[in-house]
Amino acid sequence: MTAVLPVRDARASRPLTIGMIAPFRHALGEPHAGGLEAALFDRVRMLRARGHRVVLTAVEGSVPAPHPELALPPVVWADPALASDSTFPPGHLPVAVEFLDRALDWFAARRDVVDVIDNHNLHGAPLARAPGLGIPMLTTLHTPPLPSMLDGWREAGRSAGSRFVSVSRHTQHEWQSAGLASDLLHNAVDTTMWRFGRGGTDIVWFGRIVPEKAPHLAILAARAAGARIVIAGRVGDSDYFATSVAPLLDDDARYVGPLRMRELAELVGSSGCALVTPVWEEPFGLVIAEALSTGTPVAAFHVGGVGEVVGNNSGARLVPPNDLDALASAARDLLDHHNGYRDRRRTRSEAARRFAVVHHVSRVEHHFHRAIASSADAEPIDAAI
Repeated sequence: MTAVLPVRDARASRPLTIGMIAPFRHALGEPHAGGLEAALFDRVRMLRARGHRVVLTAVEGSVPAPHPELALPPVVWADPALASDSTFPPGHLPVAVEFLDRALDWFAARRDVVDVIDNHNLHGAPLARAPGLGIPMLTTLHTPPLPSMLDGWREAGRSAGSRFVSVSRHTQHEWQSAGLASDLLHNAVDTTMWRFGRGGTDIVWFGRIVPEKAPHLAILAARAAGARIVIAGRVGDSDYFATSVAPLLDDDARYVGPLRMRELAELVGSSGCALVTPVWEEPFGLVIAEALSTGTPVAAFHVGGVGEVVGNNSGARLVPPNDLDALASAARDLLDHHNGYRDRRRTRSEAARRFAVVHHVSRVEHHFHRAIASSADAEPIDAAI
């Protein structure tokens, strides 16, 4: 259970009613579909522990559950072999957008009750409608610039009705290049869940199993390093898994599927090194912060926001993108020289100082209050939904 977090000032102590809008691809809950879903799961718990009321719009079946009138339709693939994180089943997207519009109508009808909209949806509909809701909106930019979101922002008159935060400076600069300015707000890790681990001799890779995360490269690097590797995560591209990952699996490269958070944290914390192998402009890389929070060192491709998440952590090594020899060498070095108790404790301490939710919550509240202060309706009526 997440502990109740300390209140730092009178402004932050006032409970807010927050309408949170999740993406409409995956339900929230364990085992998490990906880093975005894991971050939102923790955010809901964090805000509720702080005393705020979170009214959730999310895919049906989410845990925590969405408000009964705000559930979004689940994604259903007629053929599971066609399941992909990059497309939707035929006809699903228009239906999902229609449900999202209804949810926005629901919030607009309660504009005197809802203090702020916390938007994490990757479609432009919430941005397009932001000026007409009568509720200040804070949108988190989790990805590289998406055409739908840019279109929605432009349709609304650019920044009207919205404030924006980006999960990394890299992502912030990408959106700025498209004309959309944002503040910086890193993702956070529940360090009461991602506990200090004893370490081990194996390598671990965890995350969404999709081409842009490239776990097949991690398997090849582990072999070059002479170490066993365990792969954990949800298959987000069935064809990629079948053609690029499954043929590489053997006794020294095991796939254990998607794991619940405690199981995953135990696996990562009992590993000697984690590999992070993005071959796209990774916006953040939550798995880096999670692994380092257990004390497990990380070897990663230096791409996108990865270097920013690593920072100056002594338990991490960055190598050029796609350089498997350098990745294998970095992994071997960490396995051999950075697995002592003191090294791992220092790695965890440095990660917790930067990414623990206990520090993050007041920053989230700060951005909520900035969004509220910039709205004409800065003083909502306090009432129950």
